[in-house]
Amino acid sequence: MTDVKSFGETLFANLEKVVVGKRSALELIITGLLCQGHVLIEDVPGVGKTIMARTLAKSLGCSFNRLQFTPDMLPSDVTGVSIFNQELRKFEFRPGPIFGQVVLADEINRATPKTQAALLEAMDERQVTVDGATHALPSPFIVLATQNPIEYEGTFPLPEAQLDRFLVRVRLGYPSMLDEIVVLEQQQLRHPIQDIGAVIDAEQVLAAAEAVKTVFVAPTVKRYIIELVHRTRSHSDIYLGASPRGSLGLFRAAQARAALSGRAHVLPDDIKALAQAVLAHRIIVNPAARLREVTAERIIQEIMLAVPVPGGTFAA
Repeated sequence: MTDVKSFGETLFANLEKVVVGKRSALELIITGLLCQGHVLIEDVPGVGKTIMARTLAKSLGCSFNRLQFTPDMLPSDVTGVSIFNQELRKFEFRPGPIFGQVVLADEINRATPKTQAALLEAMDERQVTVDGATHALPSPFIVLATQNPIEYEGTFPLPEAQLDRFLVRVRLGYPSMLDEIVVLEQQQLRHPIQDIGAVIDAEQVLAAAEAVKTVFVAPTVKRYIIELVHRTRSHSDIYLGASPRGSLGLFRAAQARAALSGRAHVLPDDIKALAQAVLAHRIIVNPAARLREVTAERIIQEIMLAVPVPGGTFAA
């Protein structure tokens, strides 16, 4: 797993030239990349959500498209449209911005449910169907979606089916005072994103993603994952628990975290570190619990405290 660890360190070093003091958030995003999953970046305005996505795209040497979601956006604005070519006397497909290797879906919750639904097939099956014809998306393919959780006017909450397709949810938070001083100094003359280039290419991303799949997961650790997920389905404060896609997401994310640490096997600590980022956005807290200000993150924490951590040997 040294190759994956080296991959991660190279990418971290380049990202941290622009994104200051957000190591844990960057780890989650790179974990999503290695799992070929999608990332939901949710936080208040101005903390660097869009900059983080743009920096990742520039660091990978992959094609990059940005979708600025608005209430009047149509599904064809995302997927593309068939246009009649009068010279050839036939319809030709013009790909939409979803046909990129790194796609930034900015303010995704500003689009109508119909437009949001246009992303479902692309995110899950990595293909787009328009007018009965199916078009494959490039590889690697990752959607980095941003949304503002506190500005509700003119927004449409993401449906559960779409939230379930995001491997992890990342929250950046405000920077510390020292980190914010560094940001001021970095941007006094020009933005540091202008000075970075690609340090990884698409072939390296795909090779690292394949290597992650070989990380060993002991049977006791697999059972630990399933036990955590099953507890979300029977908890009294939860209306809808995590799906089997959530179990698989936690499994894959733990493999990626282990590989980034240079290990060839997953530890229970990997599961504990990732459980909230992978599972919290997949569950729905029931109305009575919301009135008591119970959050999904708090419930996941309670479940982790209640489920015994497996012991023994975890290496192959």
